[in-house]
Amino acid sequence: MSDLPTSSSNDTPLVIIGWREWVVLPDLNIAHIKAKIDTGARSSSLHAFEIEPFTKDDQRWVRFQVHPIQRRDDLSIACEAPVHDVRNVRSSSGATSERFVILTTVSWMGESWTVDLTLADRTEMGFRMLVGREAVRGRMLVDPSRSYFGGRPPRRRRKHLHP
Repeated sequence: MSDLPTSSSNDTPLVIIGWREWVVLPDLNIAHIKAKIDTGARSSSLHAFEIEPFTKDDQRWVRFQVHPIQRRDDLSIACEAPVHDVRNVRSSSGATSERFVILTTVSWMGESWTVDLTLADRTEMGFRMLVGREAVRGRMLVDPSRSYFGGRPPRRRRKHLHP
């Protein structure tokens, strides 16, 4: 019997993660992005700019740019995804804004699953991605005293767009 807490929906032990982790967004061709794990936030958010809705095959899509590395605005990845929803989201400052929501795969700690991801300008924020409690619920347990349980990509790989 494991001493680790388990998910309430099954007996699978929860994976322990730190308050910040390197994650992969394979559907968006983002090989590495540092994310802050914020259980105080319900939804997850990705720093996106030049956000532009369009129609593709009679579906609503959105194209956008992502700066995957902090303090490296010269590196940018062009992305596009179907629009899953448009939601009013309240920021940590209390301001409400309408945001596009996409469904995308997140991979880290040896697992991959689909998450709702809002697109927002996080230029003024310290992290390019925020992982909210809905994304980790039933899967992970946050140890706020630790970071990078999943390891770090080599520095030279962090400085480039793709592995």
